Amino acid sequence: MNSKETARLKRKRRIKKKIGGGERFRLSVFRSCKHIYAQIVDDGKGQTLAAASTLSGELKDQLSGLKKSDAAKAVGKLLASKAKAQGIDKVVFDRNGFLYHGRIKAMADSCREHGLNF
Repeated sequence: MNSKETARLKRKRRIKKKIGGGERFRLSVFRSCKHIYAQIVDDGKGQTLAAASTLSGELKDQLSGLKKSDAAKAVGKLLASKAKAQGIDKVVFDRNGFLYHGRIKAMADSCREHGLNF
């Protein structure tokens, strides 16, 4: 592994210790070079309650020609609507070791705008 990935995994472990085991569901985010993935996880049961990504069927057609940060906003909006449909309004944000900047921040802000509290 390169040093950037090693540093991210180190941050991931540190963050996971701080947020783990609470009464809230966890909003976990993963970012690759092309796509962004987000899911709301119930750690107690080990289940994914809601998920959205740039590869989701609902969004795939709408995202062509958009910037990556705009696509991340659309993913945040979709995830927030899926969470609201299930009655989830409070989550804890797990940025998975990624810096809170750019696409991660855009997705988080979009989730907040559309009703998720964290």
